[in-house]
Amino acid sequence: MVVKVYGAGYGSAKRVIACLIEKEIEFETIPIDLLKGEHKHPHFLQLQPFGVVPVIQDGDYTLFESRAIIRYYAEKYKAQGTDLLGKTIEERGVVEQWLEVEAHNFHPPVYNLVLHTLFSSKLGFPADQKVIQESEEKLGKVLDIYEERLSKCRYLSGDFFSIADLSHLPFTQYLVGDLGKEHMIRGRKNVSKWWDDISNRPSWKKALDVCNP
Repeated sequence: MVVKVYGAGYGSAKRVIACLIEKEIEFETIPIDLLKGEHKHPHFLQLQPFGVVPVIQDGDYTLFESRAIIRYYAEKYKAQGTDLLGKTIEERGVVEQWLEVEAHNFHPPVYNLVLHTLFSSKLGFPADQKVIQESEEKLGKVLDIYEERLSKCRYLSGDFFSIADLSHLPFTQYLVGDLGKEHMIRGRKNVSKWWDDISNRPSWKKALDVCNP
């Protein structure tokens, strides 16, 4: 059964697609245009009652929230493709720890930067320069912690690539690309080395090709 991924062009959906590629799972993408309000159509709301992408359909099984999805596939197909969870329960605990850090410490400030810098005019509200400044300051403090962590190990969870690293890919790509904030990565030696490593994985390059044909 081919997995259907709704909303593939957007940041959070890209982490799902990168995960599916790492796990060698066949999928197809279903475009959802947020600017046209397609995420509020009744059909889509039946899949995702909050009207947010991504959503996956795997046969009769439907799941939303990108981090829940990558956890699900990393576990369901643990023996297939790249092991993204670790070999022991202790390694899994560290993976989960850093995935939570991404969700609660890294993502909020970088999301605010993306929203107020790239999408505010398209969504019809003015960019808030105070939010932009505060978000960059908060993100800098998070990246300082990453710099220290990555001085001790190759990846956030240790010496293996995991869903914790993978989950950072879409919005760090915004940071070094469209946001023009590459200095926040390059100014930190260990973070820069880590980013070069994870962003050059074939799965991520393929995910970008799929989402930006």
